[in-house]
Amino acid sequence: MSLLQFLIHNRAQIFQSTLEHMWLVGITLLLACAIGIPLGILVSRRPALSKPVLGLANIAETIPSLALLGFLLPVPWLGDRADRLAIAALTLYALLPIIKNTVEGIRSVDPSVRESALAMGMTDRQILFQVELPLSLSLLFAGIRVAAVLTVGIATIAAAVGAGGLGEFIFRGLAMVNNQLILAGAIPAALLALTADAVLGGIERRFRFTR
Repeated sequence: MSLLQFLIHNRAQIFQSTLEHMWLVGITLLLACAIGIPLGILVSRRPALSKPVLGLANIAETIPSLALLGFLLPVPWLGDRADRLAIAALTLYALLPIIKNTVEGIRSVDPSVRESALAMGMTDRQILFQVELPLSLSLLFAGIRVAAVLTVGIATIAAAVGAGGLGEFIFRGLAMVNNQLILAGAIPAALLALTADAVLGGIERRFRFTR
């Protein structure tokens, strides 16, 4: 059976695994943005926090994925369900580019623009939400773009703890030494990564040109 025939024959399972993979990545990105953007804003306001916050995010990024899953397994509530465990680990990996680009985006705003906003009587909160964040959206989306592509790839490891996704095909293929199974997981994962990169890249360019 050729690879194309194999993919067609197992299209229902591949489609289901792709949806599971997208769900894991989607929830991860929402959580990473909900945590990373406020942390990035905090660091931009308090530079003294830059080293500890970015340092911890860097450390999380360097831990091998399987090892990180093992470290999180004994954590109460997280270890009770495979999907929670996988999402927590993926969120830790996605934080660094989002935090870093949020900080860089806010810091890249021209100081004269801030001074003009202050002269107009705007509060710090108004300057943040009406001036700095809108002007830093291009860099912010660049960070989300990197996080999305990274998460799509690492999410294949989620199958190791039973969280589903396209990694199930890859792990089964490795166990059975079956290249068709490996490619059945690898090809859709690669296509998802390319799609996420293209879509978020388009959004990033749009904000760059309207800045």
